[in-house]
Amino acid sequence: MNFWQDRRVFITGHTGFKGAWLTIWLDSLGAKVTGYALKPPTRPSLFELCRLDRRVNSVISDVRDGARLKKAMRAARPEVVIHMAAQPLVRESYRAPAETYETNVMGVVNVLEAVRACPSVKAVVNVTTDKCYENKEHARAFREDEPMGGYDPYSSSKACSELVTTTYRNSFFNPKDYKAHGVALASARAGNVIGGGDWAADRLVPDLIRAGLKGEKALIRNPRAVRPWQHVLEPLSGYLLLAEKLYKYGPKFAQAWNFGPDAGDAKDVEWIVKRMFAAWPEAPGYVMDKGRNPHEAHYLKLDSSKARRELGWAPRWRIDGAIDRIISWTRAYAAGQDMRRVCLEQIKDYTDL
Repeated sequence: MNFWQDRRVFITGHTGFKGAWLTIWLDSLGAKVTGYALKPPTRPSLFELCRLDRRVNSVISDVRDGARLKKAMRAARPEVVIHMAAQPLVRESYRAPAETYETNVMGVVNVLEAVRACPSVKAVVNVTTDKCYENKEHARAFREDEPMGGYDPYSSSKACSELVTTTYRNSFFNPKDYKAHGVALASARAGNVIGGGDWAADRLVPDLIRAGLKGEKALIRNPRAVRPWQHVLEPLSGYLLLAEKLYKYGPKFAQAWNFGPDAGDAKDVEWIVKRMFAAWPEAPGYVMDKGRNPHEAHYLKLDSSKARRELGWAPRWRIDGAIDRIISWTRAYAAGQDMRRVCLEQIKDYTDL
């Protein structure tokens, strides 16, 4: 991890759940981080709990503001750009489809246009999602070369983000012309990310934690839906490794990459719920939501064999360990502990493996 010492990094979405964890990690490695995002999307938020505005250069603005984004990136002079800002929720995309497309599609266009105007950038990782694939509900895990698609606006917008990435890589950052432009651009598709510090609405684990802390039973929908669950540190380690490879070796790694869990960790919703409450017996439990809900995919797995084979990346924590660490994080939060320290301890546990 010495690669990140004094490395200038520009992160969009640093006030969100995944972005805050990545900011904590990079700051601990000695990187010079500039974050660009809206104000934290939830209260409480991991960003505020860990007082990250005191540790990094934080620009509060919208990725839809292309001019402001371009100005902020040029001022930061980053060597590495990791784009994570997004409207990240399926159910919210049904309520606000236009905003979802504006953020998730034009957001990446604005980031890549800012990169074009910023000569210091050498490596760019666009973070999308496992839901970018055209999902025909088959049992086989998705590979990187399969078609993009999306039933709901969120999934569709992330498929569009992948197409934009491919277009910019072909048109402006073509690996064949790397010596001329010097930018290596890749995309990263992760599974269903879970971890302490996530308070997003309409997401399974945050809903369970929120209800448990209130002493209420959680409302569960789609109990048979299967997802590739993984602790947040798993894909973040993939993004960091990918960014380093892009910086060092350029066009060889300018591709799309899956970062998902082992096949055995693709579990259905009810399994996750039961395992959570087994680890957290003082919580009141759950009830099934019998109401009508918008369509969500029932079956989804990722094939990460390419990342294992070509990047040397592999998941380190199985789903049981991930859940135990979420409960441990939640108990520390309820006890009023220093949550940045708790996060750093979990990062150390992960990197020590």
